[in-house]
Amino acid sequence: MRRLWLLFAQTVTVGLAVWFIVASLKPEWAKDLVSGARTTRIATSSVPVMEAPEHSAPAQNSYRDAARRAMPAVVNIFTTKGTRQPQSPFMDDPLFRRFFGEQQEEKQFSLGSGVVVSTQGYVLTNNHVIETADEIEVALADGRKASGKLVGADPETDLAVIKVDIPNLPSITLGHAEQARVGDVVLAIGNPFGVGQTVTMGIVSALGRNHLGINTFENFIQTDAAINPGNSGGALIDANGNLLGINTAIYSRSGGSLGIGFAIPVTTVKTVMEAIIANGQVIRGWIGVEPQDITPELAESFGLAKKSGAIIAGVLKGGPADKAGIRPGDILVAVEGKPVTDTTDMLNLIAQLKPGNKARMTVLRRSQESTLDVVVGKRPKPRREEREEDDER
Repeated sequence: MRRLWLLFAQTVTVGLAVWFIVASLKPEWAKDLVSGARTTRIATSSVPVMEAPEHSAPAQNSYRDAARRAMPAVVNIFTTKGTRQPQSPFMDDPLFRRFFGEQQEEKQFSLGSGVVVSTQGYVLTNNHVIETADEIEVALADGRKASGKLVGADPETDLAVIKVDIPNLPSITLGHAEQARVGDVVLAIGNPFGVGQTVTMGIVSALGRNHLGINTFENFIQTDAAINPGNSGGALIDANGNLLGINTAIYSRSGGSLGIGFAIPVTTVKTVMEAIIANGQVIRGWIGVEPQDITPELAESFGLAKKSGAIIAGVLKGGPADKAGIRPGDILVAVEGKPVTDTTDMLNLIAQLKPGNKARMTVLRRSQESTLDVVVGKRPKPRREEREEDDER
């Protein structure tokens, strides 16, 4: 019994001595042993490494949940367009065709992104992604594919709606772009350069960007989240995974992202989408004038006390404005009581008017304000769209 007791005492003494030496020379080892962290060795190496516990909690600033909610609803869009070589006069000769064969049609391919906004199969993308397409194919993040049918497009906002027939479609939740503020964290989701679905992070750099010459109607969200070719039509989401806008353009000198990207806000997206689904197109108001912004030089020459409003540089003969008495040189300062700050504001206010209705417009003529009733007309289609319809006919 005494011998067992001496053996136990010696073992405890040696153990305490080892512990004292470890705690003195390698305190981090003692700390890890107490905290329960595991130290292991690589099978092919004697270098000790630290392994995190399995199923560790996400980092505090992770946006994995937002990405997980939105990614299934972001799709890849593949378009093809057939191009035929110029017809040779010899192709009518059977002998020539015998030796050189029939004329072959070449295929051109392009790539973009889209967002499923409804389980009924409606997909939003940019007009420039599909505008020249003969065939449209939509590929979901889960690998399913289907051909897409163009419901309608709006070149003036660069938006288009596609319809696909796929069961159990995931759809994104629309956010509130009007509540976004500069500095908010945002994620851009798309298929840049065709490498596959990609998520990039940034912040809202600016709101209400216009006068960029990208679209006729502009009210962009600017972001520094990386947007590259192939991202067009993809989603810009907030930190909760809700859709804030549709990525549409970048400022770039090389073709790649330089930290300035633009997205169409979801407020505009929703209005255009509903109009396209209901009517196949967006119907906007029009009065037939050529507006011009008021510059400091023009304000001085006109003797204007305020620099807001839009100068009417030209009036279409026989158009709604001409019939109502608006003349070149007038300054449009209000539409239906809403002040006009510049030409962009004027276009947006008039576009919201319903064709066929009368609208009250306040103009400044020779330093005197007057109100005129204008019967609003329907905004004509862009010339490029008219030429495409003529080619189809």
